[in-house]
Amino acid sequence: MPQIKVLPKSIAELIAAGEVVERPSAVIKELVENSIDAGATKITVEIKRGGILFIGVTDDGCGISMSDVPTAFLRHATSKITSASDLDSIGTLGFRGEALAAISAVSKTEIITRTSDSEIGTRCVVEGGVQTELEEIGCDKGTIITVRDIFYNTPARMKFLKSDVTEANSAAAVVDRMALSHPEIAFKFIRDGKITLATSGDGNLKNVIYSVLGRDFASSLIEVSDDIDGIGVKGYICKPIYCKQNRNGEFFFLNGRLVRSNTAVAAIEQAYKNSVMVGKFPCCVLNIIVPNNTVDVNVHPAKTEVRFSDEKRIFSAVYYASRNALQKGDTRPEIKPQPPKINPFAPQRDNGYRQAAIFEQSPTIKAPAIKAEPEIKAPAFLGGNETPKVVFESPKIEFYDKIYSAPQNTETENTPSETEAPIIKAEPPREEMPKVEDRVIPEIKLIGQAFNTYIIVQSENEIYLIDKHAAHERILFEKLKQSESIEVQTLLLPVTLTLTKEEYINLINNTELLKKAGFETEDFGNGTVIVRTVPAMLSNEDIPLLLGEICEKLESGGNNILNSRIDDIFHTVACKAAIKGNSHTTDTELMKLAEQILSSNDIMYCPHGRPVAYKIKKYELEKYFGRIQ
Repeated sequence: MPQIKVLPKSIAELIAAGEVVERPSAVIKELVENSIDAGATKITVEIKRGGILFIGVTDDGCGISMSDVPTAFLRHATSKITSASDLDSIGTLGFRGEALAAISAVSKTEIITRTSDSEIGTRCVVEGGVQTELEEIGCDKGTIITVRDIFYNTPARMKFLKSDVTEANSAAAVVDRMALSHPEIAFKFIRDGKITLATSGDGNLKNVIYSVLGRDFASSLIEVSDDIDGIGVKGYICKPIYCKQNRNGEFFFLNGRLVRSNTAVAAIEQAYKNSVMVGKFPCCVLNIIVPNNTVDVNVHPAKTEVRFSDEKRIFSAVYYASRNALQKGDTRPEIKPQPPKINPFAPQRDNGYRQAAIFEQSPTIKAPAIKAEPEIKAPAFLGGNETPKVVFESPKIEFYDKIYSAPQNTETENTPSETEAPIIKAEPPREEMPKVEDRVIPEIKLIGQAFNTYIIVQSENEIYLIDKHAAHERILFEKLKQSESIEVQTLLLPVTLTLTKEEYINLINNTELLKKAGFETEDFGNGTVIVRTVPAMLSNEDIPLLLGEICEKLESGGNNILNSRIDDIFHTVACKAAIKGNSHTTDTELMKLAEQILSSNDIMYCPHGRPVAYKIKKYELEKYFGRIQ
């Protein structure tokens, strides 16, 4: 067995630093927490190259005396606890005494600080855990800490860092959450020389929410201010109509400390139960106020995980405070008239006239291209020469060359009512529906549709059940993917859109990708963009909602592959533009849709992966009803 040795101090400090300093944003968190504990009313955070090259944190707090500065860089050196009993009631954000020691061990750190009762300040430089300079200096009251070249002496750690943009986004998110947790402090965040966040420090949380999360988020809020069983819950929650498709909008703080709490998450989501759709999650900025001796914050080095002495009390407090606020503050959604997108008196471009003509005229139907056997003649409506057996009206659904103008109702799930007749349950394929060679459908006969969602057609000795939304969604998706250039419409009144920081960054980073998909956007600065064009098939869509969903999908996907990201955008557009289940559709439109689905074996699944059609053979039906054995 190898001999057991005590690690050298330099190696031990590098290992200890790994518990606290994972990336630049972790450095910012620790330094800002120290500034808050120092009583600062103004905190400025500046980064360069995502914080890898430079991090600067400036505050107007109490400062550090010259005699204490060298000690502050030692491990387990702190002014916030003095005895073991202090751990039972921690009221400060920092208390471990490891932040400066860990940070300086893996970087080149400089501190300039002065207390209010001193006329001269102190400058100290520590590189790789070794103090190299200590001198007097003239400076303002407070503290300035700069951290340069993080992980310069630990290249193994450096290679695990993400791109500069990703690290900068992580740092921005930390400052955002700090600002939300302390609205009484004026925060400023400078990213590569540009101010991206500035709060007033007036104590108004709603103003901070507006600055950090945007106008749309701030306009949807309901105030929460309750005290239940000795636990205070204060902040804001959103109206149910503004719930998101992920939990990115949930922010919980415990006595001003950002925390992750499954208890609080479960409580607020339970409070919204039966008020939101499945798969939607509430947005909130809530500060839970509890006695310090009822919570253990010394669970994780990052201090984001906590342990409550009574989880049920926390759950009840968050649940009832949120539920009470919803009952008092939620109102019936308002219809806010919007100016018409098209001015009938304004001159239109050629595209406008052509598009309008599609709605007004009754063009002949052009069937999609079909691979046919030479000896078989297709009916006229499929491009052949035989006399058609079905007379079509002018369809208004856009498939490959038409524009859909049917009502855009919300897609709903339809459960068939119970009847005495037995129900045939078609099991979905486990992997993929078997493909056969492309063939011509000799004749399609429309039987009707079930529950305004499923098309029923007969072809020879087979019956097909087609999900009209899934089918149309796939057709539009394939059309978008195959188009060399997307047909767009220019908005006469451009849409101004305010996004959260994450959504804004995702949109700006994918401007060219969105343009390829038909969305021409312009950066208006400070989380706001202007939308000037959209795909023509989205003429009746809610553009802010749609782009918000696209940004969320780009964020949650985490995929830098170009084709995958453009497919995500096309998928969202196709889903919104497709005919909806439980919406009115004419027989002509249903027939046209069935033709395109059944004439191509390439359209098997919708972009979600659900089958678009099931086939039932006449032979199987006759067996089921006992006509044959």
